[in-house]
Amino acid sequence: MLKQYKPTLDKLTKIVGKSYVLIDEQDTRHYRQGIRFGEGKVLAVVCPGTLLEQWQALQTIIEADCVVIMQAANTGLTGGSTPYGDDYDRPVIIMSTRRLQGIQVILDGKQVVCLPGATLDNLERTLKPYNREPHSVIGSSCIGASVLGGVCNNSGGALVRRGPAYTEMALYARVNESGKLELINHLGIDLGNTAEEILTRLQKQDYKTSQITTQTTQLASDNRYAHDVKQVDADSPARFNADPTRLYEASGSAGKVCVFAVRLDTFEKVGSKVFYIGSNDHDDLTAIRRYLLTSLPSLPIAGEYIHRDAFSIGAKYGKDTFLFIERFGTVNIPRALALKDRIDGWLEKIKIRGLTDQILQAITFFLPSHLPRRMLAFHQRFEHHLILRVDEQSAEQTQQFLNEYFAVHSTGSYFACTDEEGRKAFLHRFAVAGAAIRYRDTHRAEVEDIVALDIALRRNDREWVEKIPADLEQHMLHKLYYGHFFCHVFHQDYIVKKGTNPLDIEHQMWQLLDERRAEYPAEHNVGHLYVAKPALANFYRKLDPTNSFNVGIGHTSKLKYWRKPNA
Repeated sequence: MLKQYKPTLDKLTKIVGKSYVLIDEQDTRHYRQGIRFGEGKVLAVVCPGTLLEQWQALQTIIEADCVVIMQAANTGLTGGSTPYGDDYDRPVIIMSTRRLQGIQVILDGKQVVCLPGATLDNLERTLKPYNREPHSVIGSSCIGASVLGGVCNNSGGALVRRGPAYTEMALYARVNESGKLELINHLGIDLGNTAEEILTRLQKQDYKTSQITTQTTQLASDNRYAHDVKQVDADSPARFNADPTRLYEASGSAGKVCVFAVRLDTFEKVGSKVFYIGSNDHDDLTAIRRYLLTSLPSLPIAGEYIHRDAFSIGAKYGKDTFLFIERFGTVNIPRALALKDRIDGWLEKIKIRGLTDQILQAITFFLPSHLPRRMLAFHQRFEHHLILRVDEQSAEQTQQFLNEYFAVHSTGSYFACTDEEGRKAFLHRFAVAGAAIRYRDTHRAEVEDIVALDIALRRNDREWVEKIPADLEQHMLHKLYYGHFFCHVFHQDYIVKKGTNPLDIEHQMWQLLDERRAEYPAEHNVGHLYVAKPALANFYRKLDPTNSFNVGIGHTSKLKYWRKPNA
């Protein structure tokens, strides 16, 4: 195949440079494997250094009739930016946009234009002098997630007021019904007429404020969500990936178009107070959620749930992540992960798996506890934990409510966090998210794999604690529950025993979720793990009628023009 497509590879090399066309399996490993799920073979990985190079490389790939997978940070959990399997009808080329890291602050910091490689962490630091924040400020930012990846995957977040990542203002390319590549500028910025002019001027930020449209009906954030999440008696989820009302061009596109930039709202940073709540009765947290969503002067900022078992696993197997972020910050996480992946690749060549994880785990074992004493005490006392952040104007009312509530409900308690306790509580919550992977990689003899689900429960669902049938639970070593409690979005990681088929477990879990009328996935998109529901699949087909981009996601066709196998 390399010989057949050598002219294409030569042309790509001429566009981006020899160092940025990767074909060796060791060099491409980090790009063609998902962080938790999915892997496959590729003809090459191409890494453009400018938007114009991105466009020219895209033209070359489409002209060669190859499948193109757009990839930003590759931090997704469902394999949505990597190949999957070997049943493609065309060669697959990954286009990595990590080198395209521009962030352009416009309108006095009220909005930004982000290029494909811009990370959430970078955006947060860029906005700090303006006293503003991006859509998400912790969580995905910890692992170097990209801004565009969040938008394209309709990702959620921990911030109750802001909902899914969303914009109707984007610059993107698609292959139309005639098989022709076309560039569509819906940024609301006058950048010229030709692709070359538009992309070059955008790269250089060669435009004036007068060329930015401000009087427009096009949204740069999800302004409906603050209303939707407060409807605690609604018999439907507040948000989920396949919600047809939140699919628009680049938003929710999952790589079915090639995005060059998005324009997004930013948010004023406000002072806040953190409360740590524990209970042995899930009804306590339900009552707290319903009151705080409907009765405060303003919505809570964040409300993160951790079950005791997830707390335990996270404290032990997420400790190095926690300490690394404490010491070096989130900005260095992507480099650390890339280095670890490279070392793992070398070791796997000599049939050694999990050595780096074993070493890291051994090191952290001897380090002192990293969690505040009051949190550890609550871990011993309570099954359910809620980390609550409210703004300063709501803090007094929140504390009064909690005092009055727990005065008559002895099943739980709370404490007001110091700044350090609040920071560490939220950091621990997000360290929990990667702990299941570390557990698996250090217990290969007992663990088959992880079944990871992210689900959206109905807003009026009071029975949010999962009950698994005994015949299914017997296959599980651990169940880790955590999530965005006020949004009723939960992450459920099941560490399954050796010899168990994870896909069988997952499909049985889907049946249980269907019975509960839950939506899934809630915020990580379908990738190659979940089945795209009809509305989502139709959205993909409309965006990409020739099926040239990121083919096969959501268990859709991998064949050109969406043909069915053996048709």
